[in-house]
Amino acid sequence: MTNENTKLEYFQSPTGRLEDVRVGTTLYFAKTVGETDVYLFSGITGDFSPNHVDEEYMKQGRYGERLAHGALLVGFISAASSRMRIGRTVSLGYDRVRFTAPVRFGDTITTKYEIVEVDLTKKRIFNQCTCTNQRGEVVGSAVHLRAFVD
Repeated sequence: MTNENTKLEYFQSPTGRLEDVRVGTTLYFAKTVGETDVYLFSGITGDFSPNHVDEEYMKQGRYGERLAHGALLVGFISAASSRMRIGRTVSLGYDRVRFTAPVRFGDTITTKYEIVEVDLTKKRIFNQCTCTNQRGEVVGSAVHLRAFVD
């Protein structure tokens, strides 16, 4: 178990056994979003929405500048999950995915990844994921479901 002051970046289970996974185990992944990140993500996904790649278009709207893809935050959550080595698991997906505030170029996003429930019978691990910018504003969240496999 970790606390807010620890800011653990990696976690390695000493046993790799589901029975030893502890609710409350938390780690953090931080990344500053750059223009290159957004353009590479656009190229990989094919999402070239003007919201992300057209500065002049975005100057005319509410935000006044290009924004990062919300789905990029899911990538940050995935990066955080890869640093939570709790045994042989696979991702079953994300529930309650929300993009609650814009992510601007230059924002540093910190993803908090916390084990909130372990279902020993179904071999499932539920993780609360919260993405926050450098101003402490929550910009996204999701519940990540992992299955423990033998």
